This record gives sequence, structure tokens and C-alpha cells, in this order.
Amino acid sequence: MTQSYQITLLPGDGIGPEIMAVAVDILKVVGKQQDLTFEFNEALIGGAAIEAVGDPLPKQTLDACRQSDAVLLAAIGGYKWDTLPRHLRPETGLLGLRAGLELFANLRPAQILPQLIDASSLKPEVVEGVDIMVVRELTGGVYFGQPKGVFSTETGEQRGVNTMAYTVAEIDRIGRVAFETAQKRGGKLCSVDKANVLEVSQLWRDRITDLSSEYPDVELSHLYVDNTAMQLVRWPKQFDTIVTSNLFGDILSDIAAMLTGSIGMLPSASLGADGPGVFEPVHGSAPDIAGQDKANPLAQVLSVAMMLRYGLDQPTAADKIESAVLTLLEQGYRTGDIQSPGTKVLGCQAIGETLIQNLNQG
Repeated sequence: MTQSYQITLLPGDGIGPEIMAVAVDILKVVGKQQDLTFEFNEALIGGAAIEAVGDPLPKQTLDACRQSDAVLLAAIGGYKWDTLPRHLRPETGLLGLRAGLELFANLRPAQILPQLIDASSLKPEVVEGVDIMVVRELTGGVYFGQPKGVFSTETGEQRGVNTMAYTVAEIDRIGRVAFETAQKRGGKLCSVDKANVLEVSQLWRDRITDLSSEYPDVELSHLYVDNTAMQLVRWPKQFDTIVTSNLFGDILSDIAAMLTGSIGMLPSASLGADGPGVFEPVHGSAPDIAGQDKANPLAQVLSVAMMLRYGLDQPTAADKIESAVLTLLEQGYRTGDIQSPGTKVLGCQAIGETLIQNLNQG
């Protein structure tokens, strides 16, 4: 029996529309192969929404996302909007989307593909075999804590304030996601904080430690965030699953991403307790190459695979897409950001066409 899904597409800015077009083509092909149908609804977010309606997250967009089975996001932002007031910047739209859909758990994998090991800036013996999942709390912490803003002091001097705050409930729910993720992987969880100087991190460590008694099959460890950053570069193979707060996760997931050689290869999933998840590449909008057919669409395509696996419970379709990507890399095809001697550089559109060929032949 054919299964049907409503997918909200958020192409966004910069290279977003280009990589989204490839992803949609791939989804249509694998859908036909797996007897799945998709109804697509495209909506505005980020800079494109600011230009069109003066709001980085229009109400219509959030409503459409809430009514869908999953949300596929490309990329937002660009230099032209960097000087706008904070509430009008593209990134505010993204934060609003996560909060509006109550997406509290961000899963960011960083896996070294054998075909791309030479693309990493680290020695092959350091990164070979790396397979890390960063579980980042997404709707709390310093990005959302109150009070925040720029205020005038009694002397008239301006003072910027942001508040890092977490409740027990917020820590517990991301902790459970992390422990359950670790159970499905290598059974090791590293909780990252700054408990030596931050009270909010002391509470974080206490709660994660208490939760560990419910997951005796998971080996729990703790690291300070600065040490974790160093260890990710020094000896990344020691990590399996990492759980951390919003700010720390934002930084550490990008460090983990670069272990793989290119942030253009990495997808992510943002999930809530129920309702649609948002699936997006880790990279930004790359406005400097927008419209030049130079973008790497593979992270967007792999985000489609994560959407099928984690959002729509279609693991076979996800496997087919991931296999098509691995075949493409085995064939020696690359985009410019991951090229190496002996490989052939293709543009964004040609990468998509080659992936479709691999899907049809797989």
C-alpha cells in the first residue's frame, strides 16, 4: 500500500534553493521505488522571508510546518542581513522554528567515510574509524534564557546580557534522548559541561549522573567543554555519543564536523517529543558561491535520509539514499570542497543526476 507524507520545504537563502532542488529530486525517485508519495509545500524562512514579508519566520510558515509530517530545511542567512536588528535576522527565524515546533533534541552525526579520509585536515590514523553522534539540547540554555539584551547601566554605559539557564525537566528530557541514542550505538555517552565554574553546569552534571542509573548498559563519562574541544582534535575515536547544552553543542558539533573533511557532508535532525522534526545540513548558506552550481548537495541529500529514517520510519528508503552517496564517492566524483587528487569535480546539479543514476541501478 502506498504511504503518503506531507513535507514542508524551506529552501531559505544562498545555496539553499540549489541543494534543495537536488534533495527533492532524490526523494521523488526513492519514493517511486519504495511506494511512497510526497506532497510538497514550499514556505519562506530566513532572509528570503525578510525580503518578501519583513519577518524571518512568517506565521504561515510555522503553521505549514506544524501541519506536515516532516520539515526539510536547506540553509539560511547571508551578509546582507547581518546588520539588521536581532529580532529581524535570519537566525532568529531558525530559533523561532525550533521553539515553535518544540524541537529540543538535535542529532548531529560526524562519521569518517573511508572515501573521504584524505579530505580531513588531521592525519588518517587520527580520524580513521571516527563515528560520533553529538546530541545537542536545542531550545534552552543561553540562546533562550532570560533576561537577555543590551541595557544601559546607571553610568550610561551599555552592557550586554545573556542568561544560561536550564530546568531539571529540560536536562532530563535531552539526557534520556542521549542515553537511548547511546544504547543504539556503541554504549558510551560523554556528557559535556563546565561544572567547575558554572552553576547551571553543576545541575546538568548532577541530573545526567542521576539518570545514568536507569541506563546501566551505557558507560557514562563527563568532560569539561574546553577539554572536549581539545580531545576531539587530539583523539576523536574515544567518543561515541556526546550530550551537551545548546551553546556547547553548537560549537562542538562544528568541530566534529570538520573531522570529516568538510562540513558540506553532514546532515542533522532536530526532534521533539512528538510532531514533525526538522532535517537540515549542518553547513551555512554559502552566499559567495550561490547560483554558481558549485554547492555540495550531499549533506542535504543525507538530511533526506535522516528524515526518512528518524522522521518517517522508512529505513529502507534511507539506506538506499546513503548507499547511492557512498557509490558516488567510490566512483570518484566530488564537489570542489571535498576534491582530492585523482577525483573528478562535478557541479551541484551533476552530483544530483549521478545520484539518481546510482539509485536506479542499485
